Amino acid sequence: MDRSEAWNIVCEFVQSDSLRRHALAVECCVTAYARNLDEDEAKWGITALLHDFDWEIHPQAPDHPMKGEPILAERGVPEDIRRAILSHANYSGVPRVSALEKVLFACDELAGFLTAISYVKPSRSIHEVEVASVRKKMKDKAFARAVNRDDIMNGASELGVDLDTHIGFCIDAMKAKAPELGLEGAPKPAE
Repeated sequence: MDRSEAWNIVCEFVQSDSLRRHALAVECCVTAYARNLDEDEAKWGITALLHDFDWEIHPQAPDHPMKGEPILAERGVPEDIRRAILSHANYSGVPRVSALEKVLFACDELAGFLTAISYVKPSRSIHEVEVASVRKKMKDKAFARAVNRDDIMNGASELGVDLDTHIGFCIDAMKAKAPELGLEGAPKPAE
C-alpha cells in the first residue's frame, strides 16, 4: 500500500475536513519520528493517516478501531499497520510493543491538542504555539475537553521521551507542514 491508496481510504470514509486534517497532523508528527528514528517513513505515515479512518462510521468505543480493522484487512493493509492502529486505543487489549505503536499513540492526542491551541491563537497559526503554552492549556480542563491529557503524558512516557521535548518535537513537525494542515495562520493585517 502506498500513501495515495491510504489517503483514498481516508477520503472514502471521512467526510469531515477537521478529521482529515487530524489524520494529516498525526501523519506529520509520526513521520517526523520515523525520520528521527531511521524507520520506514512511508509505512509510519500510512499508519497515521489510517488510524481514525473509521471514526465517522464507528464513533463509539469499542467499535473504533475494532470494527474498522477488518475493513482495512479487506483493503490489503498489512497486519503490522492494523495492529498499530488497534493499539492506539487503550481499550483494544492490544499492547503497544513496537516503536510505531508507541509513536502513533504518543502523537494522536497531542496533534489534536496542538491544532486546537493553534486555532485560539490570534493568527490561528501553529507558528505561535510554544511548549509553555501547551503545558498551561493542558491544565485547563475546559479547553479542548475531548482531548485526553493522560494519553498525552503517557504517550511521551511510553516513548521514553521528556514531555516537553515530545511537545516541542511535534510542534516543529507541524510547523514544517503548516499550510497543508491549515495552520499557517491568517495574514497579519496591514498597519
